[in-house]
Amino acid sequence: MTKLFPLLLLFFSVSLLSAQSLVGAWETIKRAADGTKQRNVVVFTDGFQVSTWFNADTGAFIGADGGLWRRHRNKITETVEFDSQNPERVGKQIVLKIELEDSILRVKKDNMVWTRIDGGSPGALAGAWLMSGRKREGEIQTRDTSRPRKTMKILSGTRFQWIAYNTETKEFSGTGGGTYTTLDGKYTEKIEFFSRDDSRVGASLVFDFNLDIKNGDWHHSGLSSKGDPIYEIWSPRAQ
Repeated sequence: MTKLFPLLLLFFSVSLLSAQSLVGAWETIKRAADGTKQRNVVVFTDGFQVSTWFNADTGAFIGADGGLWRRHRNKITETVEFDSQNPERVGKQIVLKIELEDSILRVKKDNMVWTRIDGGSPGALAGAWLMSGRKREGEIQTRDTSRPRKTMKILSGTRFQWIAYNTETKEFSGTGGGTYTTLDGKYTEKIEFFSRDDSRVGASLVFDFNLDIKNGDWHHSGLSSKGDPIYEIWSPRAQ
């Protein structure tokens, strides 16, 4: 029994790690060399993830990367689809060893610790979405979501982020994100970072939204951050 106990403990630990889900949002904050606080938020959905660094006080964008991911026990394998700071990583696979316990996530290589900030709920729109169409002059114009140039939106239970990029050219075109709510047919975003315009940080945008039950698409209409009217269609991204 003495020899069996450590084996049972190891089996229990591995089983517990496997049972815990990464899906949701996580954050960590570090102090940069110049004394500023930098915040990192990672959002995991089923099959896709994004990691973003921005100034914790001003929201100034620093960098973002992400793409596909899968997990086997204590290892995460990421296939990079975009990286604003290191585009040469696009297309490569990165393997990370992790420790996951309750609401704490550790990555062994970097010796960094993230805290869970949501577990994927309430998340009426939680998941990964690709822009598949726009309405212009009253007509729907569809977009081929299989092409290299993509606009993806990733949402956890409380956080949203859109990313525009090209997997073929490795070009990163922009991103923005923060928190969101869905209530009475209104989708409200509160911007915490925006790579194209820091002055939009702190703004709230309210949109009408509805889910097409037949196709599963998300129809989204209102005014953009520039005040222009928009009508967008987002389709669930298949793994």
